[in-house]
Amino acid sequence: MTQTNNKTNLLEETDLGTFIAQGVTTDKWQVLSYSAPILPVHAALLRTGKIFFFCGSGNDPNQLNTPYNSVVWDVNKGTFSRQAPPVDSNNQPIDLFCAGHSFTPDGMLIIAGGTLRYDPFYGSLSVLMFDPIAEKLVKKPSMNNGRWYPTLLTLGSGRIFAMSGLDKDGKLNRQPEIYSSTFANGWNAFPTASSYPQYAQIFLLSNGNIFYSGAHMGGSAVTPRILTLPGTFTQSITEKLVPGLQDPDFGDQGASVLLPPAQDQRVMIIGGGNSNNTATSRVNIVNLKATNPTYVGARFLKYARKHHSAVLLPDRTVFVCNGSKMNEDTTQSMLPAEIYNPATNIWTAVAKQNVPRVYHSVALLLPDGRVATAGGNPKRRVNELRLEIYSPAYMSRSRPIIQKAPQTLSYGLQFTIQTPQAANIKWVSLIRPMATTHCCDTEQRLVDVPINFRNATSLNVTVTDNRNIAPPGWYMLFISDNNGTPSVATWTQLS
Repeated sequence: MTQTNNKTNLLEETDLGTFIAQGVTTDKWQVLSYSAPILPVHAALLRTGKIFFFCGSGNDPNQLNTPYNSVVWDVNKGTFSRQAPPVDSNNQPIDLFCAGHSFTPDGMLIIAGGTLRYDPFYGSLSVLMFDPIAEKLVKKPSMNNGRWYPTLLTLGSGRIFAMSGLDKDGKLNRQPEIYSSTFANGWNAFPTASSYPQYAQIFLLSNGNIFYSGAHMGGSAVTPRILTLPGTFTQSITEKLVPGLQDPDFGDQGASVLLPPAQDQRVMIIGGGNSNNTATSRVNIVNLKATNPTYVGARFLKYARKHHSAVLLPDRTVFVCNGSKMNEDTTQSMLPAEIYNPATNIWTAVAKQNVPRVYHSVALLLPDGRVATAGGNPKRRVNELRLEIYSPAYMSRSRPIIQKAPQTLSYGLQFTIQTPQAANIKWVSLIRPMATTHCCDTEQRLVDVPINFRNATSLNVTVTDNRNIAPPGWYMLFISDNNGTPSVATWTQLS
């Protein structure tokens, strides 16, 4: 099943009173002929190009202590491989439902927390690493306390910061901690900090500070703020409030992204819901380079939505899909996808999805530039298993080709990319793969790789020397031509 959106000649922006010239473009959605074998509550793009789906008990208390757990999806082959469920010291399956995750510098996915019990929910202390090559889960040292609906963030040092979530007794965990393989017990905790909502959406800034955008999952709204980590674990994290967010009570299951390129240090918050379960179309942007950052209004979404996904595309736009105008309501979720162009501050409605997706849905950028969407769980035991892929308009154009590029990069490195389209390349970008759940993704970022000079067949470029702009790890390397049309990515490790 496909749904196509054709635009020719001129797209009218009536509210601007102007006309925006558009080339002939074709984008489309395609529902795949097969479905996911599990509800993909959590999804991560591995450096192999495959996608790791996991759900643990999958929002079904009857599945607690059963191996309803994880699969690796080979998108190109259309196949799934299952993993043996990890077990605790009592040989009981560890439930990864509603854990947090991010990538380590070697490309492993660290997964921390999960579900100890249902109704009320208690958080697990468990920590695992998923090896993308062996495709198996490996146990690591446990955290100091449990976390259910936590947030993980990979720092410029390669260490992993964890915050929030419900602890082993069902209370909000207010003690942030950091994982490092060099720590004696794996994890070191800071003193008790401010309360942050679950799945708090946070971003690593260029100076090593952390920004909380105001988007989250459930609970009460907390004012956006910048966190500064101290030099020792005996000191407290300090905070600076960031004012100006419109509709601050509408952060529930909103989305937020570090706008491309990461060097600009601008974060955008998109939509979300309030305690009455209604959604907003509000979009705000904050420039975090400013001495006193303040959110300012941007062009709003064309459609109010929550439960949605925001994906950075290699043409440096933001793609928004999934979601609904009302909480858990698929009848109000058949919304056209939208694309935001930061250069013009314009949202464009594009083709409409065929599959309604609300709570527990995901979307991820693929290395070829398409977007895979999956999941949806409007109520317990109602699982949307159909898979659908979006092909942006650039997929139907002639695309530049990377013939050769390094498989490993170091900070500040000047290197060469071989491409027959060298004369017409506008951008070189490193995009960090997504690891997403509950509208939250702390991983994805697009890093500009400036072009120094070129000849007819190659580009000479330089990687940033700032580990906080591009945390160590695996990236997709894209080149884009003067029309913004991207290549297929090649994988490279920045270390």
